[in-house]
Amino acid sequence: MKIYLSGEIHTDWREQIEAGCQAADLAVEFSGPVTDHDASDAAGDLLGVPAENFWRDHQSSRVNLIRTQTLIQQADIAVIRFGDKYKQWNAAFDAGYCAALGKPYITLHADDLVHPLKEVDAQAYAWAQTPDQVVEILKYVLSK
Repeated sequence: MKIYLSGEIHTDWREQIEAGCQAADLAVEFSGPVTDHDASDAAGDLLGVPAENFWRDHQSSRVNLIRTQTLIQQADIAVIRFGDKYKQWNAAFDAGYCAALGKPYITLHADDLVHPLKEVDAQAYAWAQTPDQVVEILKYVLSK
C-alpha cells in the first residue's frame, strides 16, 4: 500500500508511523512533500529567483505542486497531520485534493483542532490523535 504523509513538519510523527509500520511488518511504501522548509521555499529558484517574494512563493508552490499532486494521485491513502505550532494551509489543500479525487485520507490532530478542522474531518475516513492510532488503522486495513 502506498501512503502519502502530508502536513506538519516540525515533529517526528512521520518517523513514528514509519517505525510502527515496520515493526508490524506492514507492506507499505511512504511518500510525502519535501520537509526541508528552506528547500521547499526555494523549489522554484531553479527557474530564476523573482525580485518579489510573492512571485518566488508562487513559482515554488507550482513546482512543489508537481510533486504533491503526482504523489497523492499515486497513493492508496493519505495521512494528513495538523499540528498546533503553525497553520498548515497546504495540508488542508491536500485534504481537499484527496476528497476531490475520492482518495481515502486519515486526519491526525489533537482534539483542540476538531472545530477548526470540522470540514476537513467530515471528509476524512478516520480521525486519529496519535501516530500509534494511525498505525493501528493501517494494521486493520492491511489485515487478512
